[in-house]
Amino acid sequence: MNKPLILVVEDDKAIRKLITTTLETQQYLYHTAETGGASILEAVSKQPDIIILDLGLPDMDGVDIIKKIRAWSNTPILVVSARSEVRDKIDALDAGADDYLTKPFSVEELLARLRVSLRRVRYDSDKLLKDASVFTNENLKIDYAAGCVWLDDEEVHLTPIEYKLLCLLAKNVGKVLTHNYILHEIWGNYTSDVPALRVFMATLRKKIEHTPAQPKYIQTHIGVGYRMLQVDDDRKSL
Repeated sequence: MNKPLILVVEDDKAIRKLITTTLETQQYLYHTAETGGASILEAVSKQPDIIILDLGLPDMDGVDIIKKIRAWSNTPILVVSARSEVRDKIDALDAGADDYLTKPFSVEELLARLRVSLRRVRYDSDKLLKDASVFTNENLKIDYAAGCVWLDDEEVHLTPIEYKLLCLLAKNVGKVLTHNYILHEIWGNYTSDVPALRVFMATLRKKIEHTPAQPKYIQTHIGVGYRMLQVDDDRKSL
């Protein structure tokens, strides 16, 4: 499995440095953002495994950021904030945060909370696994046990969302999956929009299709959803 990627959203330079140094000691990969606007852009473009979020940002309240991210992603969000009132914690958790850590905090507790979030990420991925350990479709192969994907015997590096999408399609090969079904299976009960799904599907296609404009594996049913085609070596797929 690839090393987990963590997005640190914190405008206080000293605290941001403390968090990133802690992540470095554990060999976590990370990106940083100092504003709400930047955090949303980073969440969309980098697709982190976990988000560490401060609520008191200069341009946007952290609770609003949580709501915006939850509109299209169920990435675990760990709030790290100086707000210690119970109402603040409830508001953040109700908005979709997974955990809440009050400043000042210990490094050991931060790492413990991260481990809990990572176990959730792994559990969510495991729920998509089929009974078979390996799925093969012509030159495309998914090793569910290892969480790896190969195309033409070369490993393809996918983000967690791309991997979930590919596994879901593979588990239902030959079946048309509606937009709503895919959104529910990948993002859970959170309301997600079709344009966001199209973006993720486009990035997945770029990685597994030799010609994304003429896809061989993932077929679009306009206005309905997507289907993974069963590709045979000796005949064209339907």
